[in-house]
Amino acid sequence: MAPEWIFNLPITSKVDVYSYGIVVLEMVTGRSPAGVHARNDNRGMEQRRLITWVKEKMQEAAGSASWIEEIVDPGMDGEYEMSRMEILVKVALQCSEEDKDARPTMSQVVDMLLHQENDD
Repeated sequence: MAPEWIFNLPITSKVDVYSYGIVVLEMVTGRSPAGVHARNDNRGMEQRRLITWVKEKMQEAAGSASWIEEIVDPGMDGEYEMSRMEILVKVALQCSEEDKDARPTMSQVVDMLLHQENDD
């Protein structure tokens, strides 16, 4: 749910952009946006938001594309192009920024995805 709903802020089209980003992350990872189980430093399990989990995986990889393999739903059996998946996930993360002003418009999202398609 977009932060605007939670904090009773004005609702704009950026709420739909946020939702789009979350749905894309759900589809790519096969996980619920409410929580992802991850190991913490004490070897226990903790629940994290999907967005936080994906961002952490991306930062841990430090430039390596291996983070994509770690977050993609194993049910995809590797049947995707790594570079396209990376761009899709990065666009989804931009869409799911908490600050509505940091999110792209849906038109910009379409342009980003079409630009990638045309580059191939």
